[in-house]
This record gives sequence, structure tokens and C-alpha cells, in this order.
Amino acid sequence: MSQLAPDTLPVKHSALGRFFASLGPGLVTGAADDDPSGISTYSIAGAAFGYSLLWTALLSFPLMAAVQLMCARLGMVSGRGLAGAIRLRYPRSVLWPACLLVLVANTFNLGADLGGMSDAMQMVTGIRACVWNPVFSLCLAALLIWSTYNWIARVFKWLTLVLFAYIATAFLARPDWAGVFRGTLVPHFEWTRSYFSVLVGILGTTISPYLFFWQAAQEVEEDRDRGKITVKQRKGATNQELNAAANDVYGGMFFSSLVMYFIIATAAATLHVHGTNHIETARQAAEALRPLAGNGAYWLFTLGLVGTGMLGVPVLAGSAAYAIAEAASWRAPSLSKQPRLAPGFYAVIVVAMAVGLALNYAGLNAVTMLFWSAVLNGLLAPPLVILVVLLTSDKKVMGTRTNSKRAKVLGWICAAIMAAAAVALLIT
Repeated sequence: MSQLAPDTLPVKHSALGRFFASLGPGLVTGAADDDPSGISTYSIAGAAFGYSLLWTALLSFPLMAAVQLMCARLGMVSGRGLAGAIRLRYPRSVLWPACLLVLVANTFNLGADLGGMSDAMQMVTGIRACVWNPVFSLCLAALLIWSTYNWIARVFKWLTLVLFAYIATAFLARPDWAGVFRGTLVPHFEWTRSYFSVLVGILGTTISPYLFFWQAAQEVEEDRDRGKITVKQRKGATNQELNAAANDVYGGMFFSSLVMYFIIATAAATLHVHGTNHIETARQAAEALRPLAGNGAYWLFTLGLVGTGMLGVPVLAGSAAYAIAEAASWRAPSLSKQPRLAPGFYAVIVVAMAVGLALNYAGLNAVTMLFWSAVLNGLLAPPLVILVVLLTSDKKVMGTRTNSKRAKVLGWICAAIMAAAAVALLIT
């Protein structure tokens, strides 16, 4: 056997290099969680309550990681997306309300994100937001319809880097670190409508139902990309594959929680401290940053809005399409398919994008869209989390790969906390 030349010898990657190479759907899902509507929610939280809601990042991380890992394992082991698994195990009366509510919530969220991106571009270019709305809609729809899944996945992975802008912005804002640590470690509660609306908004934004559908669907897409076309071929996963998925999900959710944490801290250090306790959009947060934290913070925050929207809007439209297509049992819904081979799947994407765009011209306030999408997500999440826990604990679905006791406990705690927050909001 001939020997390899020195420059062709296999490269031994470091443990850190192998870790980052393994990141995929979980990283993209976590980054998509910090979309413009999420940035608005976190900015509103920091402006209204200062550092006192930073503890929610510590609360949400293990819960969202546990649920997203269940969704990842469901896709890998069953070979189906979340809606497909629900369709096989539960009646249509359970399946369709969940999927249709996700479609409605996603469309409102998508509209709010398009509005946030367009507002940001208006700030930096002077061109009105009404011009940017259709530009972003058409570009992102074209990306989903005419690109291959492999190419989209690579683009999304690189787009996650834009979120580092919000970590840098927090340090430029020079927060009170004593207040930051106190807000992180000492939970603060207020029995008021405004407090619980923000709390439900944070939980509904971080533990969002659309991410459940997207995570499971992307694991299926990854298998399709490896040549596993049928459900039978995709069923099952090795220990190595499941461990890689766990690293991916934990890494993505930690990154998402870290960005959330620093956005709240930035808004608290600039807006709340200087008496600006009420904002309606992330654009207002960006505009307020300039005199308080300088041009660097302003530009990072503003351009980050556009970058996160480029990631978040396709995920919202795509997850809605996966949910409806799998619920209707349309053949092989996939971003790898050409439009003529999956017309219904792509039709859902186009309709969701079109309605989201129309909402920006209907005179609806961006905060109204954000609020209702957060409320819908907050109300839909508890029953969906319960479904995810039940499905991934079902031997008929998962075989020997059912949930660990720890995962089930975290799943039930997640459902209980989100349900309690939603009930408290309704009471107050």
C-alpha cells in the first residue's frame, strides 16, 4: 500500500474543533429563537424591569434544552417530524388544532419579524420600511423555494454568528455588574399584569412551539441529506448520533440563552437605568442605545436585527410548512424537494410569507403582532410540551430510546411552569 504524502495525511482535529463541527440543527434552532420579535421581548423586559428578570435565562435554559432534545431524538429515532408522529399516535382532534395554532402564531411572529427587519433598514439607510418589507419577503421566500437544503443549512449556520453582536453590545453598554449578578441569582416577582405579560412573552419566545416542529423536521432533513429517503431507512439512531445531537442541542440552547441574557442586560443598563421604562419595539431600543452607549452599540444592535430576521423568518415559515404538510400526510415535505414535487409544502411557505407581509400594511401595530404571537405561543406550548414528553416516552414510537427519568421530569416541569405563567397572566 502506498504511503500518503505529508500534506495529504488525515488531520487530527481538536476536541473543540470536533464539537463545533458537530453543531447543526440545534445551533440553528437556538439562534432562530433570538429573532427580532424575541429581541423586542427581551428589550421590553430589560427596559421595564431592569436586571430583575435575568434569572429567567437560568430557568429557561435547562427546560428548553430538554424539550428540544426530545424533539431531536423524536426525529432521529422515529424518522418523522413532530406533526407526523402526532398524526400516527393521536386523533385529528389533537393534531389539527395544534398545527393550525402554530401556523397562526408563526404568521403573526413572521409579520413582526419582517417589520422589525424593515424598521432597522430604514434607520440605517433612510429608505422607508414599506419598501424593505417586500424586498425581504421575496428574498427569503426565494431562498426557501429555490435553494437546496444543504445550502440553506450552511447559510443558516453562518448566520448564527450575527448573534455575537448582542454579547458585544452588552459590554459596550457598561452594565452594573453587581445588579447583573443579583438579578441573575435572586428571582424577582411582581403580581401585576405587566410583569406576567412580559414573563409569558419571555417563556413563549424562548420555548416556542414552532421550534419543536423545526428541530424534529431538521433531524429528518439531515437523514434525507445522507441518503435515507424512506421512514424505514431513517428509523433508529446510534449512541454516537444521539450524543452528537445532544451536544448540538445543548450548544444551541446555551447560545440562545446567553444572547437573551445579554439583551436584557443591555436594555437594563441603558434604558431602565436612564428612566426609559416603556418601549414598544427593538427599533426604539436601538435608537435609545446611541446616546447612552455610543455608535458601536447602536450599529451592532441594529444590524443584528436584520441578521437574526434573515435566520428567524425562514424558520418560522418552514416550521409552519412542515407542521401542515406532515399533518395532511403530504408526500415527503422537504426543503430538498423541488417546488413541483412538493407543491403543498411550498404553498404553505408562500401563503405564510404573504400574510405576514400583508400584516405590515394592514395598520397593525408591531407590538400587537408580537403580543398575540407570544400569547399564542405561551398558550400552545404547555399542551405541545406534554405531547412531546408522551411521544418520546412511548415505546411504540421510540423503541428502546425512550426518555430518561431526568428528561421526563424536566419536560413536566416545563409544561407546569408555562401553564402556571399563562394562568397567572389571565388572572391578573
